[in-house]
Amino acid sequence: MRAAYIEKTGPVENIRFGELPDPRPGPTDVLVDSLATTVNPVDIFVRSGSYPTPLPFPFVIGRDLVGRVAEAGPGAPGFAPGDLVWSNSLGHDGRQGAAAERVVVPADRLYRLPAGVPPLDAVAVLHPGATAALALFTHGRLRPGETVFVGGGAGNVGSALVVLARWAGARVVASAHRRDAAYVRSLGAAEVLDYEDPQLAKHIAAAAPCGVDVHIETHGGNDVPTAVELLAPRGRIVLLAGVEDLPLLPVGPLFRKDGTVTGFVISRATVGELAEAAATVNRLLATGLLRPRSSELLPLSAAAEAHRRMEKGELHGKRIVLTTKSPR
Repeated sequence: MRAAYIEKTGPVENIRFGELPDPRPGPTDVLVDSLATTVNPVDIFVRSGSYPTPLPFPFVIGRDLVGRVAEAGPGAPGFAPGDLVWSNSLGHDGRQGAAAERVVVPADRLYRLPAGVPPLDAVAVLHPGATAALALFTHGRLRPGETVFVGGGAGNVGSALVVLARWAGARVVASAHRRDAAYVRSLGAAEVLDYEDPQLAKHIAAAAPCGVDVHIETHGGNDVPTAVELLAPRGRIVLLAGVEDLPLLPVGPLFRKDGTVTGFVISRATVGELAEAAATVNRLLATGLLRPRSSELLPLSAAAEAHRRMEKGELHGKRIVLTTKSPR
C-alpha cells in the first residue's frame, strides 16, 4: 500500500510517501480501505516529537480516517465489508496512523458514518467536533441555559464549539476577527466580539453580565487571570491549546468563585469518552449542523505540503483533506 510516514520524529522534511507492507488486522481489529484523512495540529506535535508518545517506525502519520470496511476480525462484531466508517484516534500511543491506503483500526475506536453524510465533508470535522464535545461536555460539564465564551470562534475547533454549545441549549459569546463575525453569528453565536479589541474583556463582561459558565480559548495565549475574572460562580475554564504556555493562576479569585481550571488533550481521552464524543459528532453530522467551512482536496502524496502549510499558519479555518480514492 502507499502511505505517508516518517522513520524518525522531527521536521516536516522527514515525511516520506511510498510503499509499505499492507497491515493485517488482529482479532479485535477492523481493516479499512481509506477514502480520506486530514491534518490536525496534534499531527504536527506527534510528527515533530513535541508530544512524546510511543511510535512504531516506520510510522504512518495522521489521526482521522473515513473509509470502508475491508475485513473485520472475529472479535469485532457489528462491522461488515463495505460499511462506511470513521475513526479519529489513530497515530499515537503505539497505533499506526491514518495516512495510508489501508488502515487497521481497533474496533472500539471505529464508528459508523451516518447514512447520507458525504465522507469528504465528515473527515474534515471529526477531530474538531470530538474536541469540542470533550471540551464542552466531558470537561466543561455544560448545562442548557449556561453561557459559553469561545475564543477564536471562526477556527476549526472554535466553530465546532459554537455549533455544539448552541445545539446543547447554551448561549454563546465568541471572539473572532472582524472579517469572520458574520460567519460565527451564522453558527448561532449571540455575540461576536473583535478579538483584536484591547477592551475585549470589558465587552465579554458586558455580553455576559452574570458571568461566563464555561470559558474556552482555542488559541495558544491563555490569559487565565482575565478568564477567572470573567467567570460566573462555579464557572469552568477549559484549556485545550497552548502547548508551551505558562500563565499565572490567580488562586484566590478562583477559589472565591468556586471555579475550576481543567486542561485536556484529546490524546488522553478514554475509549469511553471518545465513543460518547463520537455519538455527539454523528448526531450533528446526520442533521447537517456540523460541517466544514471550507476544504481543499489534495492527494495523499501531498501530506508533507499539508503539514508545512499548517505549521506556517496558512490555512485560516480551511481544512486540507488528503484523499486516497474517490468515495462511492
